[in-house]
Amino acid sequence: MTQTLESMRGRIENAEDLHGVVRVMKALAAASVRQYETAVESLAEYKRTIESGLQIVLHNRPEALAAQNPAGARWGVIVFGSDQGMCGSFNEQVATFALAQLDTLPGTPEDRSILVVGARVAGRLEDAGYAIGEPFRMPSTVAGITSAVGTLLLEVDKLRFENGIDQFLLVHHRPSGSVGSAPERLQLLPIDRDWLAGLATRRWHSRSVPTFTMDWRQLFSALIRQYLFIVLYRAFAESLASENSSRLASMHSAERNIQGHLSRLSSDYHQGRQQAITEELLDIVAGFETLTKDEAGRAGFG
Repeated sequence: MTQTLESMRGRIENAEDLHGVVRVMKALAAASVRQYETAVESLAEYKRTIESGLQIVLHNRPEALAAQNPAGARWGVIVFGSDQGMCGSFNEQVATFALAQLDTLPGTPEDRSILVVGARVAGRLEDAGYAIGEPFRMPSTVAGITSAVGTLLLEVDKLRFENGIDQFLLVHHRPSGSVGSAPERLQLLPIDRDWLAGLATRRWHSRSVPTFTMDWRQLFSALIRQYLFIVLYRAFAESLASENSSRLASMHSAERNIQGHLSRLSSDYHQGRQQAITEELLDIVAGFETLTKDEAGRAGFG
C-alpha cells in the first residue's frame, strides 16, 4: 500500500506540473490574441491614407483603371495555417475550406499554384494531391509580420512575372464574434475594379483637394503595392489571432480535464491513505489483543 500511495502521489505531482504548464500557455495565448487584434486595429488609419492616395490618382487619372491587367486562367492560392500545434482543429478547418475553394476555380489543377504559410497545413493539402513547395514560416510576434509580408510579396511577384499567374486568392482564419474564428476567402489580385471605380468617384472630405507632381504610373503602382501589403499584413495578423484563440480554447478544455483528473487522483489518494491508516490500526489492535492473550495465558499458567 505504501508503494501504491507513493505512486499515486507521483501521479498527482505530475498532473499538477502539467496543470501549471497549461495555465502558462493559456495566459500566453490570451495575451497573444489581444496583441494581434491590436495589430489589425492599427492598420485602419494607414489603410485610409492609402485609399485617399488612390482616390486622388484615380480622380485625376481615370485611365489608371484601364491599366489593370485582364484576368487570365492561372491562379495562385495562399493558405495560412500554423507552425505550432495544440490549436485544436485550426489547420484541419482551413485546409478543408481551402480545398473547397480550389474546387470552385475554373481550369485544371495544373493552372493553380499553392503557397502555404505554416508547415502544419501543408501535409493536408499534399494528401489531397496538390504539389506544395517549401512552406513559409508563420511569424511568432507582431514585429515579425512585416518581414514575412515582404517575403511573401516577393514570391507573389515571382509567380506573376515568371509563371504568368495574375490572380491570387488568400485563404485564412478571421476572428468571428467575441470568441472563435472561421476560414474565409479573399481576392488579393487583381484589385477589385468596382472598388477602384468607387474611389475615383467618391467625394473628397474637404474643399482642398491634394495634387501630385510625380509620374502617376509610379505613384499608382506604389500605392497599390502598399495596399497589397496592408491586405497581407491583415491576413497574417488575423490568422495568428485566430490560431491563438483556438489554442486558448484548447488549453481551457485541457485545464478542465486536468482539474477533473486531479480531483479523481486526490480522491483515490485520500481513500487509499485512509485505508492504509485503517489497516495499520487494525494491525495494532490485533497485535494488542494477541499480546493481551499471551500475558493472560502466562498468568494462568503461573
